Amino acid sequence: MARCDQGYLCRVCGLEVEELTDSELYLRYVIHEIDSQTLIHLRDCHLTCNPVLAQFIDDPRLSFDLSVPESLDQRSLDQAFVMERRLRLSEGYRRLWEIRDHRRRFPHIQDYPLPRQD
Repeated sequence: MARCDQGYLCRVCGLEVEELTDSELYLRYVIHEIDSQTLIHLRDCHLTCNPVLAQFIDDPRLSFDLSVPESLDQRSLDQAFVMERRLRLSEGYRRLWEIRDHRRRFPHIQDYPLPRQD
C-alpha cells in the first residue's frame, strides 16, 4: 500500500499514527521545530512512543506511564528550559486538538502552526 494510502507509520512501534493529536511530527510542525517540506520526509511517531518529548505536555488528554531515562527526565534538566518547553509543547498539543475539532478553520496545512514567538 502506498504511504499516502496507509498514513504515517510510527518509527517506534510500527503501527499507524491515525490521529493528528497522536502525531509527534505534527506537534513539532505546529510549534515551528520542523517546516512543511521536512514534515513529508520524516517518519512519524506516536507521542506516547516518545516519552522524552511527551513528558513536557501538560494536558489531561495525554496521560500514560512515562519511562524516561534519568538523564533526560525533566526533573534532571534546567528548570527554565523545562518551563519554556512545557509551555510550548502544551500549547502545540492544544493546537492539534483545535485543528482536529475545527477543521473548517484550518483548511490548509499552512494554517496549522502557532504564531511564531521569537
